[in-house]
Amino acid sequence: MRVQEIRALSSEELKRQLDGTYQELFNLRFRLATRQLVNYHEIRNVRRRIARIKTVLRERELWGEE
Repeated sequence: MRVQEIRALSSEELKRQLDGTYQELFNLRFRLATRQLVNYHEIRNVRRRIARIKTVLRERELWGEE
């Protein structure tokens, strides 16, 4: 998901997206621990998506756009 797509979402949608992304990261880590994960770059991509979402939420918090 690109930053422009993330900024187009509302704050509530972003919070739901963040929860789902954390769940996805948990599942990837679980698959990594059980040796079922094939593409290790997925973890990196999910962590970056979390960082992007949190950055946009923080920007909105600072600018008072909630």
